[in-house]
Amino acid sequence: MCGIVGYTGKDDAKRIIVDGLKRLEYRGYDSAGIALLVDGKLVVLKKKGKIRELESEVTCLDLVSHTGIGHTRWATHGHPTEENAHPHTDCRGEIAVVHNGVIENYMTLKEELLRKGHRFKSDTDTEVVAHLIEEERNVCSDFFEAFLRAVRKLKGSYALAVITTESPDKVFIARKDSPLVVGLGDGENFVASDIPAFLPYTNRVIFLEDFEAGIVESDCVTVTDFNGERKEKKPVTVPWSLAQAEKAGYKHFMLKEIFEQPRAIADTISGNLPWLRGESEIEGLELDGIKRIQIVACGTSYHAGLVGKFYFENLTRIPTEVDYASEYRYRNPVVDENTLVVSITQSGETADTLAAMRLAKEKGARLLTICNVIGSTATREADAVLYTYAGPEISVASTKAFTTQLTVLLMLSIFLAKVTGRDEGTEDLLSQLLQIPSKVEEFLRLEKESERVKKIALDLYRVKNMLYLGRHVNYPIALEGALKLKEISYIHAEGYPAGEMKHGPIALIDETVPVVVVATKGRVYEKVLSNLEEVKSRKGKVVAVTNEGCREVKEKSEFVIEVPEVEEFISPIVNVIPLQLFAYYIADFLGYDVDQPRNLAKSVTVE
Repeated sequence: MCGIVGYTGKDDAKRIIVDGLKRLEYRGYDSAGIALLVDGKLVVLKKKGKIRELESEVTCLDLVSHTGIGHTRWATHGHPTEENAHPHTDCRGEIAVVHNGVIENYMTLKEELLRKGHRFKSDTDTEVVAHLIEEERNVCSDFFEAFLRAVRKLKGSYALAVITTESPDKVFIARKDSPLVVGLGDGENFVASDIPAFLPYTNRVIFLEDFEAGIVESDCVTVTDFNGERKEKKPVTVPWSLAQAEKAGYKHFMLKEIFEQPRAIADTISGNLPWLRGESEIEGLELDGIKRIQIVACGTSYHAGLVGKFYFENLTRIPTEVDYASEYRYRNPVVDENTLVVSITQSGETADTLAAMRLAKEKGARLLTICNVIGSTATREADAVLYTYAGPEISVASTKAFTTQLTVLLMLSIFLAKVTGRDEGTEDLLSQLLQIPSKVEEFLRLEKESERVKKIALDLYRVKNMLYLGRHVNYPIALEGALKLKEISYIHAEGYPAGEMKHGPIALIDETVPVVVVATKGRVYEKVLSNLEEVKSRKGKVVAVTNEGCREVKEKSEFVIEVPEVEEFISPIVNVIPLQLFAYYIADFLGYDVDQPRNLAKSVTVE
């Protein structure tokens, strides 16, 4: 959610920090601020609204600073106002703090600090950190020691970056349950909540673990535990380029990322082929005695998990459950050493998913994560990791992360089928999967030329409600299509299994409610045709995602989107792409901020 950027080095701190904050806009925010150390004094600027408001004021300042911190805030405690925006300072204006997460015991700490004479200016939980450090500084001769003493008193989740007039060339950092990354430059170092913030300058990073703190200076980085004991950290090189994180001429990141899917799927296949073909192992994955699979995920990743259930149970016959990670802990799941828990997360930092993973591990499960971000928390805490090689996904609404997750899930199911001796037909399935990047590329090329989806969106963007239907392995694609539409266009949309329509949703259908139906060839094709008849008898307008030879579907549909015909289990990867485009064009026609939809964040790092 919120974004943190910190810098110390030889360059212009205000320019680098504002630039970094702009690269984190996709995380969602309602205010922004910056604190700079200038000639031994602290300069703090904060603005409600977009970063451009802050940028216009910062650029007017005639000052030189080489150390500072910045923040984009998404309100949790207190309304989105300038007073509640970060950074927050102590009473003397000598300490500035930015924070992601939630300080659960802030009221207790605040009451104690008020009794000691501290004056608060905001309604936030974060401000207590600045005053707490100030209070601890009264009994400590060393600032870092005071910082650690304050951090040890905090309960909840936090990524912290702190600067002080006492040390004008240092940024102090700490992390628990919220991501924080250090970027290693040449004579300069960076701090951020996500890698794209400093990607123009370096791709060498140190990932902070939970209960780690540190001092970032221009020429060195010191990492300790919360008791001050030194820890050795090995830098990681992230294989992302700056070009991958920029729009490259597209109007929005989301559109760019939709059109990047052929490459992303191809990279994901090639990156995972070695273990699938037995040329390497999946490090840390022990499969002996596995009797059940549980998938935990949130949002779009949850829909990928639903498709994964079809893959696992059909190809391996291993019973598989799919849980919203946010609910997993509260149903007392039956988990033991014979359970493989598969977590799916684009960022690797989703708080609910991490909590579900930790519970599963406590109960003795074997833990595998499917993730897009190398070195993220999920990848460090899992026993085994399978990467989606999608590159940085900036738009809040996930597209290429989803199709690459489906790709990995299908490859994993083929692998498990081989391990369990149920591999009949899997080589043919893999052979067809290898052709998917070219089929997706061809679909997108034709769409660029014909604008079929765009024209349908232009006809329908003024509607208020839509229903999405799918069956079997494409039922989750109906859910995902509906989610995309409501995420970025704010149009109410519901996804349903087509066979469930007559058990309630059919009451909604009339000439004002378009029905989007995934009706491609497969074992349930005839069933979907029957469902289409039910829609037509209620005067519903049908938007059909179908194949070239599906004459019966076309006859019953007002709008038709043709997709390449592929093997049924592979079809979700293809069928979701027109639904992504459909949602994108509708949101764009409505004039909304496609990449940063209201109230949403790219990585939800609080529960």
